Amino acid sequence: MDWTALSVSLRLAAFTCLLLLPAGLWLGRTLATTRFRGKPLCEALVALPLVMPPTVLGFYLMQAFGVETPVGSLWQRLFGSGLNFTFSGILLASLVANLPFAVQPIQRAFETVPANLREAAWCSGLSPWQTFLRIELPLVWPGIISALALTFAHTLGEFGVILMVGGAIDGETRTLAIAIYDRVQAFDEAGAGIMSAMLLLVSFLTIGVVYGLAGRRRWRRA
Repeated sequence: MDWTALSVSLRLAAFTCLLLLPAGLWLGRTLATTRFRGKPLCEALVALPLVMPPTVLGFYLMQAFGVETPVGSLWQRLFGSGLNFTFSGILLASLVANLPFAVQPIQRAFETVPANLREAAWCSGLSPWQTFLRIELPLVWPGIISALALTFAHTLGEFGVILMVGGAIDGETRTLAIAIYDRVQAFDEAGAGIMSAMLLLVSFLTIGVVYGLAGRRRWRRA
């Protein structure tokens, strides 16, 4: 096991989940409860990382993070370093790549909350914020857990985007998925097998959590 690469992967997955949760809640609820002219386009943009090849997405992000671009130059002025080949760069890339995994399960969960339930809460004297905290969140928590599980697992296994933006700097941008590739290139099949088995276990547990929560929701409705 490459413990340094595992540490980078876990840190990347944790920060990705932490930063995407507020954005996923806001965007998922907005897409589920409001109608506006550009909604299909917005949903398509959110889902785009699902169908775009990771190396293509990573290439465009690498170009966008360059020091001569607005994003890269602003980051360098604020923090004194570039984005490409840094942990900050792969974290921003991970936020983009994992956006659909964070937004879509939460959006689907909010779509199951009846609109008249919110209206009844408002008529009972609850403010919109109180309604969100006391009525909506308890109903959509399975979607939130699913979003966090999918985001965490996908971040651990992400390869193309991370490699394009961050390279393979040990202790900085070299994640477990990249370490597996390096072990295969070095003909260390035993090491690659151990790390691959760990990612397989995490993926299996994640799917189990997601389908378990979905099954509980169907059972409660029945």
